[in-house]
Amino acid sequence: MTELSKEAILETLKSVKAPGGDVDIVSAGMVSEIVIAGNNVMFALQVDPDQASSFEPVRKAAEEAVKGMEGVEKVMVALTAEKKEGAPAAGQGRGRKPQPPTSAQAPGIPGVSHIIAVASGKGGVGKSTTSINLALALSSLGLRVGILDADIYGPSLPKLLGLKQEPQPDPENPDKLMALEAYGLKAMSIGFVVDEATPVIWRGPMVMSALQQMMHEITWGDLDVMVVDMPPGTGDAQLTMAQQVPLSGAVIVSTPQDLALIDARKGLNMFKRVNVPILGIVENMSYFICPNCDSRHEIFGHGGARQEAEKMGVPFLGEIPLDPVLRERSDSGKPIVATEPDSVHAAAYRQMAENVWKALQTSGAGKRTMPRIVVE
Repeated sequence: MTELSKEAILETLKSVKAPGGDVDIVSAGMVSEIVIAGNNVMFALQVDPDQASSFEPVRKAAEEAVKGMEGVEKVMVALTAEKKEGAPAAGQGRGRKPQPPTSAQAPGIPGVSHIIAVASGKGGVGKSTTSINLALALSSLGLRVGILDADIYGPSLPKLLGLKQEPQPDPENPDKLMALEAYGLKAMSIGFVVDEATPVIWRGPMVMSALQQMMHEITWGDLDVMVVDMPPGTGDAQLTMAQQVPLSGAVIVSTPQDLALIDARKGLNMFKRVNVPILGIVENMSYFICPNCDSRHEIFGHGGARQEAEKMGVPFLGEIPLDPVLRERSDSGKPIVATEPDSVHAAAYRQMAENVWKALQTSGAGKRTMPRIVVE
């Protein structure tokens, strides 16, 4: 089998003409950011933002051309555009002012009953560890659970689940990939198709396209809950999830210290702004029990997340202690809920999962309509 190369892909793409038919997309300088991961190929086409809709047939033709190459199993092509110099950002046109979100019917993921986002305003608070253990705790309740790693730039799921294989095409639907499985969870991450040492250097539109494809071009099967491990912050990924998927709710993760709480508050308010219910706040790294003397140390302070939950009028889901065992289990791909179900940590995550599932059952979540930002 001929080894895939960027040069071979570019040569193939020369057969695809830009609109008008006078020049191919390679000669026009439209092709950028080619990523090859095993048998999977991802790249972007740079287009004029005013002509993006007319380029969809070109995007499809480029996808089909590369898909026909020997050794290629899956192709992801995104349209990306540079903002014109001096042009206003979206929603900031001259004489325009942002309006409150309005509603439109949100397209869900077939077979998935509830989708919840686990988010934080900043990195380093243990959001990914919380996501995977919450998913496993929900699974321990007898639910069918999947987990989606939405952090395109820093995917954690492959390491947390100890998964190294690549997703395979669905035999019943070759246009889709099968979600991987570990510890009873269905799982998907960009980290399954891109080597962990390879930086993903993509612009916002390509990130959003990748998220949409991982949601809608993966065979997830029937799930009671999909847990989405969000990237930190309040940017493209969060807005894409809020606008493209009917999120049933969001869980906010923070540490007790004031700096983390400030950012957690931003994340919480962002989800409120787009009408996503807040299922609760988790205080991670809440305290540390010394293994030698059993004394309790509140390294980052304590109780800040509970106080913030009370102030914001949202549920407090619990405290997760800081413990080397939890870190070691996460780093080794053996999450603590699955491998030490009798531990204090596992019990805390299960209580959290029970509270989340109860909220999903009683709030009517899952029927939420998708917010749409409009301008005058």
